[in-house]
Amino acid sequence: MFTEEGELSAAGHITPKGNITFNTAYAVSDHFGVLLNGSMLNSERKKRDFRHNLIEAAGGYFTTFGPQQNRVLEIYGGYGKGSSDRTEKTRNELGEPAFERFESNFNKYFVQVNFSSKRKRTFKLWNWEYPLNYGTVLRGSYINMTKYLHNGIAEPTESNIFLEPIFFTRLTLNPSVQLQYTSGTTIGLKNGKTLTAAYSVFSIGFVINVGGRSLN
Repeated sequence: MFTEEGELSAAGHITPKGNITFNTAYAVSDHFGVLLNGSMLNSERKKRDFRHNLIEAAGGYFTTFGPQQNRVLEIYGGYGKGSSDRTEKTRNELGEPAFERFESNFNKYFVQVNFSSKRKRTFKLWNWEYPLNYGTVLRGSYINMTKYLHNGIAEPTESNIFLEPIFFTRLTLNPSVQLQYTSGTTIGLKNGKTLTAAYSVFSIGFVINVGGRSLN
């Protein structure tokens, strides 16, 4: 939701599955911004261990429009690099522990369009009123594996194209801090064996904005 040069935005979120993400962005000029995002997950469960790491950067264009200039449109293109590994835990016929391990490294190329607006709606709690912001993020990503190991043995790599529609609601706690709820999903356009779409996204976190003009 950039509006002018010098604006800085930082956000942190967590999902019910324990995936932690951070998002940072800076408006280099009145219409050009840069992004730096990261994601990490380390989940150890009875039947499966899973780890995931991703870092990505992007640059793009933003503008405000509408009768009161209270709508924001942003278009970014970027590149990311990540890794993941999964260990499936089972037992053999003798009841002894057995493990199956999958490891991969990958590159990610993406285009992202953000649209958000400030509406004349507020959330009321006792005598306090909190403005609400709504927005949509549409991202298309191409991901290709650079390495894929199954139990330490190299396997053919895969690629896929994903569409990632995301919807968010922000509750303004003060001019610089907002509470954000995010929901969305991932759609894979290829029927791959290994590189497939992930689960739906539900996360909650905080967004901190410094600089920029008010959209009220």
